Amino acid sequence: MSDSELKAAVAEATKSAMKARDKARVGVLRLVTSEIKRAEIDGGASLDEDATIAVLTRMLKQRRDSLTQYTEAGRTDLADQEAFEIGVITEFMPAQLSDAEIEGMVRAAVEETGAASMADMGKVMGVLKPKLAGKADMGKVSALVKANIAS
Repeated sequence: MSDSELKAAVAEATKSAMKARDKARVGVLRLVTSEIKRAEIDGGASLDEDATIAVLTRMLKQRRDSLTQYTEAGRTDLADQEAFEIGVITEFMPAQLSDAEIEGMVRAAVEETGAASMADMGKVMGVLKPKLAGKADMGKVSALVKANIAS
């Protein structure tokens, strides 16, 4: 999806949700639209696909953190709302890579950079981040890199 296609998809989904009178979904989609616009204003330019995906990734991370906190605090009402928002935002994300695909990419990046110690982790992450942004949980990727360098 290019920049305009991703934004158009969100706009189209918003229209459909409004016609269906799905207030909860409309609220989440409007929040997505406002976050994208805020990022464009902050950056002073229209966002490309990667930057738009980065905004969505940041929104997902915030909601996953909140979901964990609300669940631990026993606030199921708030946890359910966060889970709903995660579901809606996830619809616009690129397909996630499988664990096997990620492991293969991590191994290849470790070999490519010649990483031998934890001091080389930054090099490996620098190679992986552009390839995996929006397609994998970078926390899991980081843990896999540590495991591969340590072994």
